[in-house]
Amino acid sequence: MTLSDAARSSLDALRANALRSLLTMLGIVIGVAAVIAMMAVGGGAREQVNEQIRSLGANLIQIVPGNVTSGGVRLGAGQSSMLTDDDAVSIIRQVPSVQVAAPVVRGGVQIVAGASNWSTAAMGVTSGYFEAREWPVETGRDFSTDESTRGGQVALLGQTVARNLFGSDNPVGESIRVRNVPFEVIGVMDKKGQTVFGSDQDDVIFLPLMTARQRVIGTNRAKTRSVNQITVKVREGENLALAEAEIRSLLRQRHRLQEGAEDDFQVRNLAEISATREQSARTLAMLLAAVAGVSLVVGGIGIMNIMLVSVTERTREIGVRMAVGARPRDVLVQFLIEATTLAIIGGAVGVALGLGVAKAVADAAGWPLLIAPAVIVLAVVFSGLVGVASGLYPAIRASRLDPVEALRTG
Repeated sequence: MTLSDAARSSLDALRANALRSLLTMLGIVIGVAAVIAMMAVGGGAREQVNEQIRSLGANLIQIVPGNVTSGGVRLGAGQSSMLTDDDAVSIIRQVPSVQVAAPVVRGGVQIVAGASNWSTAAMGVTSGYFEAREWPVETGRDFSTDESTRGGQVALLGQTVARNLFGSDNPVGESIRVRNVPFEVIGVMDKKGQTVFGSDQDDVIFLPLMTARQRVIGTNRAKTRSVNQITVKVREGENLALAEAEIRSLLRQRHRLQEGAEDDFQVRNLAEISATREQSARTLAMLLAAVAGVSLVVGGIGIMNIMLVSVTERTREIGVRMAVGARPRDVLVQFLIEATTLAIIGGAVGVALGLGVAKAVADAAGWPLLIAPAVIVLAVVFSGLVGVASGLYPAIRASRLDPVEALRTG
């Protein structure tokens, strides 16, 4: 019997019991669909998280006020800002690996533009902040040196603010009021999207640092030289952990903290946040892969069970084949082909089902759908291997039947 004859005979046997064959494939279908959906959705989710982290900027370190103790009472992070403009200047001067150290003050404001108004976050920054965040101006221009140093009454809008105040109109050149202080809109920032924590980065207005501190944030909200945050960008190729240690040591020295005293600031390495989230995503992917693997094993057991039943039901057929000249190898190949065909067809259906589920989930969540062709090929090949492994024992058992006993039993 040739291989094509064995394949044709196997397909005829599967068609003769179509419903049973379909139910047998169900485990493989579910297992492969789970693998494909897990890989596609997981890849899309990781890409979404990575894109959000990239939107924060590369090689970033954020320094914020830390725990402060006053009169024996711990006030918690950010309760009293011990960071100043001078800290930012010292960091850029004394830590060689630092490219930018941008001080930031911020507060909630109400913006009025004609008959429209919008509540948002106001951030007082220098132009270095946009360099650190890799955040270009989409329309208009950045702050000039004179506007930054003298405190010009100019503003840059995030896209969410621009849309809610001016709709589709170009706001550049328009006048707005921020806490009753008039400002001229000189630009609209490029779109940044959401952070990994779900906040809208485009819902913000940027003002020159001095202007924000003196005219908008107010002396009751920000001390003369204090800042709410220092955003540090480390040069490409430099060690972030080493830069973080140098910054921490410098700030402790500047703030005159005794050895063993608690830091009055916090240094956050965004690369570590990214690595932690990536590790969490990887762990979840491994868990889902294990679940999918169990489904494939269950599907393989189902194939083995049905093939063993098939051997019992077709004992007489096997005896007749052997009696008219079929070799044990021919019987072995036929049953292996049946098991492998079941698994491969189940794998192909599982791929289609998995892609459909992944697309539905990605569309609902707003994630990109990422699936490598190699994963699809690997899923189908693996399902075929499951079929071979599951059908091997029933095939060997069928090939070892004695023709006389098979005819008598059948």
